[in-house]
Amino acid sequence: MRSYAEDTAAAGREVLPDLTRAWALFGIAVVNVGVLSWPMVSGYHGGAMQGPADYTLYFLVVALFMLKSYSLFSFMFGVGFAYQMQSAERRSVGFAGRYWRRILGLFLFGLLNIFCFFIGDILVMYSLLGSLLFLFRKAGTKTLLGWAIGVYIVQILFIGLMAFGIWAGVTYAPEEMAKASTQMEELDVKSLETFTTAGFLETAGYRLAIYAQNLVNFIFLQGIGALAFFLFGLSAVKSGIIANPSAPIWRKARWQALPVGLVVSALGAWLMIQGEGVFDPRMMAGMLLITLGSPFSSFGYIGLIAKWAEGPGGPVRSFFARGGTASLTAYLLQNAILSFTFSAYGFGMFAKLPASTCVLIGAGVALFSIAFTSLWRLWFARGPMEVILRNWTYLGAR
Repeated sequence: MRSYAEDTAAAGREVLPDLTRAWALFGIAVVNVGVLSWPMVSGYHGGAMQGPADYTLYFLVVALFMLKSYSLFSFMFGVGFAYQMQSAERRSVGFAGRYWRRILGLFLFGLLNIFCFFIGDILVMYSLLGSLLFLFRKAGTKTLLGWAIGVYIVQILFIGLMAFGIWAGVTYAPEEMAKASTQMEELDVKSLETFTTAGFLETAGYRLAIYAQNLVNFIFLQGIGALAFFLFGLSAVKSGIIANPSAPIWRKARWQALPVGLVVSALGAWLMIQGEGVFDPRMMAGMLLITLGSPFSSFGYIGLIAKWAEGPGGPVRSFFARGGTASLTAYLLQNAILSFTFSAYGFGMFAKLPASTCVLIGAGVALFSIAFTSLWRLWFARGPMEVILRNWTYLGAR
C-alpha cells in the first residue's frame, strides 16, 4: 500500500481537486435520491413531505446542494480536461484522439447508467457538451472566464423565461395550465406504476425512453450551466489557482461569494418548499434563485475546501481526497445502490419513505461510495471504472 501523499506525488495530482470531487459526490447523492425514490415530476411534493423533519432536510438539500454539486462536478470536468491536455503535451503525443475516445467512453457509460440505474444521468450530457469544450482548448484565461460568465447568464435567462412563462400561464391562461398539469400528473402515474411493479428490463426501457424524450430539456435546465463550469474549471488550471490552495481568490470565495450564495439559495429553497407542483410559480421562482446563487455557493465551497487543502494533511483529509480520485466509480456505485433500494426488482421502496429518510439514505450511500473508492485506492492504482475508461481512452495513443 502507498499513502495518499506518495500516490499524489507520483501522479502529479493536487489535493484540492480530489477533495472537491469528494464533496461534489456527497451532494450529488443527496440530491439524486429524490429522483430515484419518488416520481421525477412531483418529487417529494408527491407525498414524501410528512412532517417537520422532511421539510427541514429537504430545505437543507435544496439550499446547500441543489445545482451546486453538479456545478462542482462540472467544474472538475473542466479541470480534468485541462490535466489531460497538459499530460498529452508533456509526452508530446496527440490529444485529440485521446479526448474523443474519452468522450465516447463517457457517453457509453452514461447510456449504461440510464439503462441500469438512473433516469437523471449526467454522463451523456457531459459527453455532448464536452465536445464543445474541445473548441476552447487553446483559449486564454480571460477568454475562458468571459465565455463562462456569458454562458451562465444564458442559463439564468432561460430559467427566468421559464419562470415568467409559468407565472403568465397561471395568471392569464389557467385552463391551459391545468391541462398541462394533468399531463404531468399522468407522467407521475406512469413513473409510479413502473418503479413499483415492473421488472428490470421494463424499467430500463422506461428510463431510456424518458431520458431520450427529455434530453433537450435537461440540457436547457442544467446543461448550459454545466458548460459554463467546464470553462471555469479549464480557466482555473490555466491560471494556476487550482494548484494553489493559498491563492487570494479562494479567501474571497469563502468570505464573500459563499455568504451571498447561501442567502440567495436559502430564499430559493424556501420558495420551492412553498410550491405545490412544477407549474406553481413559486417553484420556478425558487429555481431561478437557486440558479442565481449556485455560482457563488460553488466557488465558496471550493474556497472552504482550499482552506482545508492548504493546511497540514491528516488521515481524514487523505481518506476523503483518495475517495475523490475515483469519482466515476463512486458516481455509478451510488446510482446502482439507490436504484436497487427503490426499484421494484430490488427492495421496492419507491414512493414509500418520507423525504427525511430518503435524504439520510442518500447521505449514507454517498459516504459509503466515497469510503469504497478510498479503500479500493489503497490497493489499486485506479478505480475499476476509471481503469476501463483509461484503457479505452489511451487505446493506440500511449
